[in-house]
Amino acid sequence: MGTVVAPIMLFCSSLIMALAWIGHLKFENWPFWRAVFCCWLLVLPEYLLNISAIRLGYRSYTGAQMASFNLCTGVVAVAIVSRFYLGEELTQRDVLGFTLMVIAMALIGIKPLGSTAHAVSESR
Repeated sequence: MGTVVAPIMLFCSSLIMALAWIGHLKFENWPFWRAVFCCWLLVLPEYLLNISAIRLGYRSYTGAQMASFNLCTGVVAVAIVSRFYLGEELTQRDVLGFTLMVIAMALIGIKPLGSTAHAVSESR
């Protein structure tokens, strides 16, 4: 179950984090401290979701794979938030770059067919 659910949770976590990182830019008239406070309100539940996803997926994926998922989904989530929340345009080159990141994430995370190797040593 963690094999499918953990990457989905990481993606959701990344969307929330992207809103915290750049979502406040939509409210340019807010004072700095109000933006910081609202961002922290988003970051606290995001952190719980992120850590839960990593712990859930750790038996299915290595720590390096989970970190790669987290980084790639973070960058893709920033693109999604900037496009659909802030209304910024994405060029064809941007879309190609983000597509390559998704392909990289798939290459890192998808196990080869017939692979019986465990991601994490069972001697733990």
